[in-house]
Formats: sequence, structure tokens, C-alpha cells
Amino acid sequence: MNGPAHGHVPVMRERVLAVLEPALEREGAVVVDATVGAGGHSEAMLIRYPQVRLVGLDRDPIALERAAVRLAPFGDRVHLAHAVYDRLPDVLVRLGVDRVHGVLFDLGVSSMQLDEPDRGFAYARDTPLDMRMDPTTGPTAADVLNTYAVADLTRLMRVYGEERFARRIAEAVVAARAQEPFAGSARLVELIRAAVPAPARRTGGNPAKRTFQALRIEVNGELAALERALPAAIDVSASRAPESISGGRIVVLSYHSLEDRVVKRVFAAGATSTAPPGFPVELPEHAPVLQLIGRGETPDAAELEANPRAASARLRAAEKLREPRCA
Repeated sequence: MNGPAHGHVPVMRERVLAVLEPALEREGAVVVDATVGAGGHSEAMLIRYPQVRLVGLDRDPIALERAAVRLAPFGDRVHLAHAVYDRLPDVLVRLGVDRVHGVLFDLGVSSMQLDEPDRGFAYARDTPLDMRMDPTTGPTAADVLNTYAVADLTRLMRVYGEERFARRIAEAVVAARAQEPFAGSARLVELIRAAVPAPARRTGGNPAKRTFQALRIEVNGELAALERALPAAIDVSASRAPESISGGRIVVLSYHSLEDRVVKRVFAAGATSTAPPGFPVELPEHAPVLQLIGRGETPDAAELEANPRAASARLRAAEKLREPRCA
């Protein structure tokens, strides 16, 4: 989510920069923007820390093209790669980078993707049911709706959308597609509205939002990629050396409880001692790998007024203290 000149506002930009600052002030620091989008956060980091090199990843080739234009003034300080963030280690190997000093994940769908009708992410207007963040590969949301069994549709809406009426919606989808396959979002929105009981439609906004979230997560494999990406980011981050102010720092902006739960769990595990209960002395190999930075922060009132889409954002961050020791 990127800057005003490009139509998008980077979420919690100043807080992101402040958290990363101790790790990025060193000479030769490398920072990864694992979801570079149109380059708003990346641009801010490159301006604030003129000694930093940036590696930007995105699965969306359209976003990468825009980021390349925006970040062109920074020349060879920037390396962009068309990749999902769980491929971060492979990208770094290709660049010959062993360790990084900061990693930023700005998760979920971007404002840019929401605002482009042909991408199919928005339920407020009739658009093709695509929802692929990388429109060059993989099944679309329409493919999911037109091929999944009732049980599978129910599972994804219940798990990824936290939808109470998942079974009713799934059964309605399967019945409707027998008459005509799904292609556009308006028909799906109307079907969901009809399937959800009237009292439930009166609160919580558009009743389609949970199903659309579930379809987007399924189409893009978002949670599975995040489960792989976070440990990979921790692994490639630099440890805090005796002479260093800070080890590598990982910052994650999430926008719904499912993402935040994954981040919280991975960070908490890394920040926990593995010493057996009752062990009299914590050995170095049992010491926490991470140190948490804050406990989950949200945008302040000024930011929400300037950028209402930031309302659901939650920032979590951690610093890498040491390398895990192999058993």
C-alpha cells in the first residue's frame, strides 16, 4: 500500500521505519521488502537509509512493473524479483546475499489490486472472479467455485473466511453452478446475500466479504506461503553480534486474524526458551532465537483519518538474537 503520489498510502510507514532503523543504520545493510507492491514502503526505506540495498519481491508482475518505475532513481541499490515471499531464500542465493538486516511483509491484498476492476478482488462491483495476485498462473476464484465439492467449499469458507453460514453458501453455490457456471462477482454476492439469514445481514457489513476473503486466500495459498516464509525470513536474518546494536529485524503488517495468528505463533515460538521445565541453568542452545518488539500495534487515529483502509492493520516485529544450534 503505497504513497499519495501513486494513489496509495503505505500503512504505518513511520512505525515500520522506526522499528527497522537500528538494524538498517549499519554500513552495507540489506533489507527485503517481501511484498513490494508499488514500492511505497521500499521508497521510504531507501530515502531514509541511503546506505541500504533493497531486495523487493512480489508475485504480481503488474505491481513489479510499477515498483521498477518508482524505484528507478535508486539505481543498483534495488533488486526486484517476481516471486512469492516464501521463495525468499532462493532469490537471495541468486543475488549472492547470505544475510539480511531487515525484512518487511505487508500482507493481504493491496489497495492497487482492490482498485483494479479486472482483478476480481472487490465485491462492491461486478468483476470477473479471478482474485489471483499473480494473474499469469494458477486457478481463479471462478475455477474454485465451479469445481470444488460442497465439503471443500464449506471448509475453505469456514476456515479462511470464518463464515458461520459456510455450509448454506456452499450448497447454494453448487446448486447455482449446475444451472450456469460462475464468472462474475455480482451473481456470487447476490447468492451469498440470499443464503445468509436476514438478521445476520443487518450487521457486520457486506455479507460477501468473508467468502471473498476465503476465496482469495485459497486461490493464492496465502496462509501456507506465510507459514513457510516467516521461518525462512528468520533463518536468513543476521544475528545480533556482540558489537552490534541490533540483530536482523522482521516486521509484519497483517490485516485479518488468520494472518496475525500465524505471525504471533511463529514469533512467540522463536522468543521462547527451549530449556526443559525445571532445568537449573539455561544453556546457550536453549536461549530464545528472537526478541519480540512490542505486542501487536495498530494505526493511530491520525493515520486512520488519512487512510481508512489501514483500520484492520496490526504490526508485529521481532529481532533475531542468535542462530539456532543444530542438535
